[in-house]
Amino acid sequence: MKAIVYHDRGDIRYHTDFPEPTIERPTDVKIKIHYCGICGTDLKEYTDGPIFFPQKGEVHEISQLPPVQVMGHEISGEVIEIGSEVTDLKKGDTVVVEVTGTCKDRRRFPASPVKPNCPNCDEGHYNTCDYLGLTGCGFTNGGCAEYLVTDESKLIKFKGIPMDVAALIQPIAVSWHAVKVSNFQAGETALILGGGPIGLTTIFALKGNKVGHIVLSEPALARRQLAEKMGVTTYDPTGKTVDECVADLKKLSPDGNGFKHSYDCSGVPATFQIGLKTLKIRGCSTNVAIWAHKAIDYFPMEVTFSEKRITGSICFVKEDFEESVKAIEDGLIPIDELKMLITSKIHLQDGVEKGFNELVHHKDRHIKILFSPKDEYLPANNNNNNK
Repeated sequence: MKAIVYHDRGDIRYHTDFPEPTIERPTDVKIKIHYCGICGTDLKEYTDGPIFFPQKGEVHEISQLPPVQVMGHEISGEVIEIGSEVTDLKKGDTVVVEVTGTCKDRRRFPASPVKPNCPNCDEGHYNTCDYLGLTGCGFTNGGCAEYLVTDESKLIKFKGIPMDVAALIQPIAVSWHAVKVSNFQAGETALILGGGPIGLTTIFALKGNKVGHIVLSEPALARRQLAEKMGVTTYDPTGKTVDECVADLKKLSPDGNGFKHSYDCSGVPATFQIGLKTLKIRGCSTNVAIWAHKAIDYFPMEVTFSEKRITGSICFVKEDFEESVKAIEDGLIPIDELKMLITSKIHLQDGVEKGFNELVHHKDRHIKILFSPKDEYLPANNNNNNK
């Protein structure tokens, strides 16, 4: 089958003859892929990996699979075959994939070492598994292909959502999890720092949780303009000091005193400080970004004097997908606004050059590029712009 395959850092290839997956276990489900998006994690694997992918000559702890795997974990597709014990899905169902690979998946892989769950999985927080991998990112073959086989437990059905928009549900689930971790309550205010793909999907996660007021701080004009089309107040921090940004942003809050929540989707020292300093009393700053392994200055009394909280959020659980899907189906997250995130839809065979390399060299031009293995799912112009 056609597939984009990870071989090593800087080495991803388009294959026309990658082995097509088959049903092997009674709870397996085979999916025909409609769309798969490129995530920032995929780009990091390409430019700086392997990170989630095993090192050359090694295998993933849970799946025992080597690093040469199909990429892609932002997936929408259609069920075309089911295993003998599948009960909740049927042929023709449209689905998205919850893509974590954790201790709870050991039973699926006979070669997986027999071990107790890691402490995090043992407490039910499998999104923080010590051996965390992703379908399409080190755990098993992913969605940059014509077909995918995964376990029934990994699939979430949806109705009434366009298939291209459904490929955005995985990054929305990342943001949805962050909003839940922060203990956000309906009607509260929020500041988002960084308007990249996750910063923008955090807008939707907040809308799905009935946010009161959102401000986005982002230096790129095009991304601010996009957020404004979604009804979000924006701020340009270019050339401003941390203190200047804090003063300006507080003025943009409804009462001028700051925000109940901040979500750092940028991951640099300045945004960490701004996110904390713009909070109201007992506000919560949530780090969603993946930081470099570098320490930064932190002053505990900034938290103590106003009883603020700092927390972090990683990945997602299945409920985040289910709740994101429901929010879209219920109209809390507008489909027309989601479509604005899709920069282009391209054929899988063009994915390395017009997808990965395009984002490496021209990341500022794009929000989300989607691959499709089928011409029938693409517009006449494969570089279709949906903005």
